[in-house]
Amino acid sequence: MIHQLYPQVFHNYRYELNKDMHIAAAHFIPHEKAGKCANMHGHIYTVNITVAGDELDDAGFLVNFQELKKLIHGKLDHSLMNEHQDWFNDKNSNDFPTSEVIARKIYETVQAYLDTLPNKPTCLQVFVRETPTSYVVYRPKAGER
Repeated sequence: MIHQLYPQVFHNYRYELNKDMHIAAAHFIPHEKAGKCANMHGHIYTVNITVAGDELDDAGFLVNFQELKKLIHGKLDHSLMNEHQDWFNDKNSNDFPTSEVIARKIYETVQAYLDTLPNKPTCLQVFVRETPTSYVVYRPKAGER
């Protein structure tokens, strides 16, 4: 069971939903400055997705937890992240599978899904913990949605 406190996002929405998941995956950072991380290695990532909105859907959900898990855990768990070429590549540092980029790609995927929902919830932040002592929070800048 995950017991984690996450940075709070202050907002004016009625509802806030948080989905936690663990993702066991390998990656390597294709750059000489990555040091040991240039070698393939694995993590058990802790991911938290924060979604907010004012309206529930016809089933009474802001967003179905299962859909978020399918989108992210279903794609990344037990995989080599570098092989997800729709998210990552070894040419552009903005697309290397670093924790920062992983958090942004999760955000982009979740928000694209949320944009298809009639109640139009929004992803406020994505938290990705790579190790017990290192984590990243991705939040879109105001007006970027």
